[in-house]
Amino acid sequence: MSLRPEEWPEIPDATARVARAAAGRGAPPLAMRVRDELGGLFADAEFAEAFGRRGRRGWSPGRLAMVTVLQMAENLTDRAAVQRVRFDLSWKYCLGLDLEDVGFDASMLSEFRTRVVDHGLEERVLDLLLAALKEKGLVKAGGKQRTDSTHVLAAVRELNRLELAGETVRAALEALSAAAPNWVAQVLEVGEWNRRYGRRIDAYWRPPGSQTQRDQLALDYGRDAVALLRAVYHPATPVWLRELPAVQTLRQITVQNYLITTVGGREVVKRREADKDGLPPGRIRLTSPYDLDARYGTKQDLHWTGYKLHISEVCQLPGPDDEVPRPGRRARPTVPNMITHVATTDATVPDVKLVEPVHQALADRGLLPAEHYLDSGYASAELIVGAQAALGITLVTPLLTGTSRQYRENAGYHREAFAIDWDARRATCPQGATSRFWSPAKQKGRDVIVVRFDQADCGPCPVRAECTNATRWGRQLTLRPRPLHELIHANHIAQEDQDWRAKYALRAGVEGTIRQAMAVTGTRRARYRGLGKTRLEHVYSAVALNLIRLDAWWNGQPLDHTRTSHLARLDLTLAA
Repeated sequence: MSLRPEEWPEIPDATARVARAAAGRGAPPLAMRVRDELGGLFADAEFAEAFGRRGRRGWSPGRLAMVTVLQMAENLTDRAAVQRVRFDLSWKYCLGLDLEDVGFDASMLSEFRTRVVDHGLEERVLDLLLAALKEKGLVKAGGKQRTDSTHVLAAVRELNRLELAGETVRAALEALSAAAPNWVAQVLEVGEWNRRYGRRIDAYWRPPGSQTQRDQLALDYGRDAVALLRAVYHPATPVWLRELPAVQTLRQITVQNYLITTVGGREVVKRREADKDGLPPGRIRLTSPYDLDARYGTKQDLHWTGYKLHISEVCQLPGPDDEVPRPGRRARPTVPNMITHVATTDATVPDVKLVEPVHQALADRGLLPAEHYLDSGYASAELIVGAQAALGITLVTPLLTGTSRQYRENAGYHREAFAIDWDARRATCPQGATSRFWSPAKQKGRDVIVVRFDQADCGPCPVRAECTNATRWGRQLTLRPRPLHELIHANHIAQEDQDWRAKYALRAGVEGTIRQAMAVTGTRRARYRGLGKTRLEHVYSAVALNLIRLDAWWNGQPLDHTRTSHLARLDLTLAA
């Protein structure tokens, strides 16, 4: 497909006349308002690197990007979006199409997404929208922003280890049968393999009733996988067969789940056991033969296979010049809260790893906040210090307390109960005993100070049970370096203050944005397979949500603030 970058066409007179007549005196539809306010927002030239200069001429990528955004705003399938282009007056108005224009084939949307992802242009539409809003003064650097994450289910069925093993063999057989049917017929007993793998295991198959039968079936799947791989990698087999993606996936999943050992001089294929043989860490362990980027994630009591979505948005409060609310209504800011960044990762990436990339992305857009509101999953003392020193950003976030028994049970002597003399390099316990050991160390790559009290002091202590369970040595404390320790201590004290809680309640509004993304664009379940296309979906969904908010604001009916939690409301009431 070739591209000759062109300006968006002017809206044909007939299309404009009929669309405005259909809209009547009320507020125009979203697509019409976007064209009137923002014009040809996504220029073809912004996507030129994803398209060649030779070949059949393709449809305008800038307008395909707009179609994709409108598709997300209405949560439509590709075919439904093409029907909108063909029959909806407001879409024709937005895209500058004649009334007789029949649009394009639905497959072009899929090809457009593939090209955008292959050239790393997923975020281009959000960049262009925010740049346009920045010129209009609707977004700017400074102020307040907030970020939170949610889980996203991959567009594949969740499989247990037994189902994964069998379906991976079946997928590889299907690929080999399509690519080299004669080779398959020569090296395999097709009838026997078809009996076991003729139907999808993850969709129609039911596991055996007993555990013994399931264990035996798992071994059969492993033996079949090894036999198939050895046949593919045999010197007489065409080399290109082993390069098939399904074969490579089979090889990796087999290695992750099976071992080949020798018992009594005989080769044996056995399943890996986590406690004896070890399993690969979750960040690299495949969970589906059809989506190689999806991972198994856990968060408290939640378990899922897929991805994580992180949303950052402006969170300004109404100012003195904002509209006066009617009785019983809250004041609204003069401009809507815009989503400034979205990030998609696999399900195993912890939230704390995203703080610096989010700040870098906001810096590239010229939209760094003065205050960034985050929950405790994003927080660390190092990040608080680093963000302030490097970027001038104040992270408003609670730091987690310790993980010791005293913190878990909220009883006994916490770390804060000990007096620390940094100059003398010793600690004093609530009973007056002083530490005997003060040793700098590293734990999980972090600088710490290990402080230990002598057993001679702790052994006869009357409150020993409230302080430590150790029987062979005295109480041990793990401290961070002095600046970080004092920052953590100050943060924990601040969290108990009602004014700080009232301020931090502003973060809760991002949960409403996540809820809006789920309800409007369906982001809870990925539309596409693979991290790249899932990231594209989330970026285009964020643009769609921004346009929905702008449309409401342009029409004089700004959306209500996203809801705060009942706890946040209670904190605000107590603070007042």
